[in-house]
Amino acid sequence: MRLKKLSKSIIELLNIVKENYSLELFFVLFNLINGLILRINTVNNPFRLSPLLIDLSFLILVSLLPNKIKEKRRIYYLMIMTVIFTIVCIINNIYYNYYKSFASFSILANIAFAGDVSNAIFEKVLKVTDLIYIWCPISLYVMYKMNKRKKISLKKVKFINKKISNKLVIISLILFVVGAISMPMSSWNRLYKLWNRESVVMNYGIYVYQLDDFIQSLTPKINSIFGHDKALKKVTDYYKEHKYIKKENKYTNIFENKNVLVIHAESMQTFPMNLKFNNKEVTPNLNKLANEGLFFNNFYAEVGVGTSSDSEFTFNTSLMPSTKGTAFVNYFDREYVAIPNLLRKKDYYTFSMHANTGDFWNRNNMYKALGYDKFYSKESYLIDEEIGLGLSDESFFKQSIEKLKEIKDKRGSPYYGLLITLSNHTPFNDLELTEEFDTSITLKTEDGIIVRDYLEGTTMNNYLRSVHYADKAIGDFVSGLEAEGLLDNTVLIIYGDHDARLSYNEFNLLYNYDPVNDKVKEETDNGYIPYSKYNYELDKKVPLIIWTKDKEINEIVNTPMGMIDVLPTVGNMLGIHSDFQLGKDIFSLDSEDNTVVFVDGSYLTSKIYYNAPKSEIYAIINNVVSEEYIKERAAYANDIIDVSNDIISYNLVKELKGVCSR
Repeated sequence: MRLKKLSKSIIELLNIVKENYSLELFFVLFNLINGLILRINTVNNPFRLSPLLIDLSFLILVSLLPNKIKEKRRIYYLMIMTVIFTIVCIINNIYYNYYKSFASFSILANIAFAGDVSNAIFEKVLKVTDLIYIWCPISLYVMYKMNKRKKISLKKVKFINKKISNKLVIISLILFVVGAISMPMSSWNRLYKLWNRESVVMNYGIYVYQLDDFIQSLTPKINSIFGHDKALKKVTDYYKEHKYIKKENKYTNIFENKNVLVIHAESMQTFPMNLKFNNKEVTPNLNKLANEGLFFNNFYAEVGVGTSSDSEFTFNTSLMPSTKGTAFVNYFDREYVAIPNLLRKKDYYTFSMHANTGDFWNRNNMYKALGYDKFYSKESYLIDEEIGLGLSDESFFKQSIEKLKEIKDKRGSPYYGLLITLSNHTPFNDLELTEEFDTSITLKTEDGIIVRDYLEGTTMNNYLRSVHYADKAIGDFVSGLEAEGLLDNTVLIIYGDHDARLSYNEFNLLYNYDPVNDKVKEETDNGYIPYSKYNYELDKKVPLIIWTKDKEINEIVNTPMGMIDVLPTVGNMLGIHSDFQLGKDIFSLDSEDNTVVFVDGSYLTSKIYYNAPKSEIYAIINNVVSEEYIKERAAYANDIIDVSNDIISYNLVKELKGVCSR
């Protein structure tokens, strides 16, 4: 019956098109093709029926909106909408190439907060092929002009009569419904929640996704009206069911009343720590600190569209990043329980140092909510050497040491300070300002010595050189702290804020280059290292190191861990905890099988990696896991994301303080 109705509707639609072929028809057709091209270039599902039908439904409705407008003005409407849809496709194509997700209005509308970052993204990933979508408005305009000059003949439909218009609306709705019922029921939930953006585009197409995202971006302004009571009950019930039980372990209160310095290391991943070129380590200083302290070598950043700000937020609050905007930009006026304001209650002086403008990621405002006493921003530094986005890490750390001495002299201790680096930021192209680092391979052959500079000219090469510089700056900083007596009674924490967005092909080149034949090995070649798309995802680990000069803690932690677990883990060491923390103390787990949740609903355990957008499972170990194991962790991931979103969106910390005491 459904197929008969759909066939009848399509026949009616074709008859209408046959009798009324016009610019409206080509508007729908051209933008439909652009949506298809975008999905081919990103999620690569051109043959899925649902997004095609839903895109078609949406575009028909949009084309009907100017029905009563005069023909001369109607072309302006169609051109404006086509340009808007083309820009949507271009931006999302570029954004997906960099973030492997789709653009959000909450970020684009606040682009001033990340202007330098956006410039870096465009410089690194923008290709001429990303502009392929401009054929659409150009073609529509050319057709209009050719018709005007009588070179082609389009129907001049002054307006579609009410009967035809109603039929088109009905057909459009039928197309939407048929498209919707052809997809899994879970997809409806994803459209509402929007934390799995890739899945929404795969099932609903780019236009409905972007409309949904626009509506969701208004959420902060209308939360007080809709959904509050339901969210309040859900969050309250969650904390009642998951009561906090303090479990002491070997690290409980070990750092109580000690100074804490945290280095937020820009784009620092873990894999360079395992690399040597010509017997020279890429990160000798990080390696030394990791060997002497606590090193979490299976640690993930869990960021969303807010990237650096998301990692900073999750590190401090043990909440997931918002999937409806970013906490720093859209929800800075909420109340939070965070490491800085928890330590302030223990008489700590809290501060952050970052040689960028105070409005970068809206830190000026957000830091008040997190509990920082002072923010040393760009205005507090002499910009005497620039690398990447601003002040070089070496100069930043040198000047920060002087500020730390002043804090120690005037404020005493204890204190908690966050230092955010800049130099190791995409596009990693200020090579002339960093130390040379040779990534070549030298071969001895019968014909003599051959040098293979196989990474030359690649982003991977530039990144490794940039990382080497950032590592040296950290090493010099630690030495400077020691020279000034600032490591006494002090804990140093270093974390990578997110991965560097390097491509799969560059990793495959790094791991599978054949220097003898000067090519990338194939799967059938000897010595080929299997490197799948899931190995690529798992390679996005970032370092987490906790270190003291007296080396009182020394351990390598292999348990999977996310940024959300930092507050519970470090908090136990400092004698603090948040009633709202959603992570776990990694040293008080009931088992070693922790679940790391990502903002798109994917998750990682010691046994499997689950890719939510594609509903695929990658086995990390050979042991077979049950269906129940998979479902339980998927439900856990959904709960963590939903509860975090509700706490942030509805400002529930303010409302539930004391009620959710755990």
